[in-house]
Amino acid sequence: MENFITGYPGCEFQIRVALADVLGPELSGFFFDKFLEYFFQDDDAKFFKSLGLNCIRIPFNYRHFEDDMNPRVLNTDGFKHLDRVIDICSKHGIYTILDLHAAPGGQNTDWHCDSGSHVANFWLHKDFQDRAVWLWEELAKHYKDNTWIAGYNPLNEPTDASHTRVVGFYDRVHSAIRAIDRNHVIFWDGNTFASDFSHFGDMHKRWTNSAYSIHDYTEFGFPSSKETYSSTDEQRKRIRKSYEKKKAWMDERELCVWNGEFGPVYARKEYDGDKTDEINESRYKVLKDQLDMYKQDSLSWSIWLYKDIGFQGMVYVSRLTPYMKLFNNFLAKKQRLAIDAWGADETYVQPTFQPIIDMLKKEVVPDEVDQRLYPWPVWKLPARVGRLGRNLLFS
Repeated sequence: MENFITGYPGCEFQIRVALADVLGPELSGFFFDKFLEYFFQDDDAKFFKSLGLNCIRIPFNYRHFEDDMNPRVLNTDGFKHLDRVIDICSKHGIYTILDLHAAPGGQNTDWHCDSGSHVANFWLHKDFQDRAVWLWEELAKHYKDNTWIAGYNPLNEPTDASHTRVVGFYDRVHSAIRAIDRNHVIFWDGNTFASDFSHFGDMHKRWTNSAYSIHDYTEFGFPSSKETYSSTDEQRKRIRKSYEKKKAWMDERELCVWNGEFGPVYARKEYDGDKTDEINESRYKVLKDQLDMYKQDSLSWSIWLYKDIGFQGMVYVSRLTPYMKLFNNFLAKKQRLAIDAWGADETYVQPTFQPIIDMLKKEVVPDEVDQRLYPWPVWKLPARVGRLGRNLLFS
């Protein structure tokens, strides 16, 4: 449950704690149980299938299966909603890919690993990695005979600054899964938010029945883009160049590539006013050109994402629902202050944060230092200030 999907700030564990403080653990647990139940139901699968789509990637959080205060003790209730969605999808002829989106300690530097930090502690503590391997053993035991599961995606968007620990961890996960389940495909995300396989060497020779997952986001699909996308030859070339760079390692070795995430974000009239339609027409062109490119290359994909409150989802909650009416003013404030990193429009906060960025650049982090800080260039100095000064502190 990412913040821009549901509307809360920060990380999932934080909103769970906050709601438990207000409602108590029993009522808050009931709320989230029903939230997950209603988020994806039979009608969702029917609609998804009606679009001609036959596979959906299901992100899940390790916290459903174990407690940080009681590690390696399996909570079998964690299978409840995962089983339910897998079964609903199978009934409508839809395959599923299981995506460990949040691992113990946080496998990347962003909010969606649910760690509450900008440090990917998963790579600094072997015990976190051991717990993830254990979890995949339990998942493989449970799902090894389910033929409607297309495969396992062991780790979403790792950011390992050494570029070597991620490969070593993958090798361990491969051995653990294959000792139990030799049939399901394993989808490996590249390092640095599923964009970089350049340090994987010849590890593909050790891994059986595997595909390699890129996340092919383009700057043209976000408010931070410095130009409006109009599908010019030059713009399409830039989209393809970025895409081909991400999959170069696989292409050189004739390996299977899967695009596990992509998609633009969309303007909303309550925030973007009269420019909304113009912005969205541009974003639709981005989406169309990416889809055309994948079709040309016969590349399988899973769009991010299916449903949210009206920012990136294929479907979204009506503004007239009690949920959206209740959170209307809060969501406006969150948008104005650029609390969420994903697709943030920093127009309002830029005059406040730019002097801090300028001071840091002058006194602490000149360009030559910034370029040595991982994960540059995905994160440059302004992004670091935004992560710490807004996305963590304000949340």
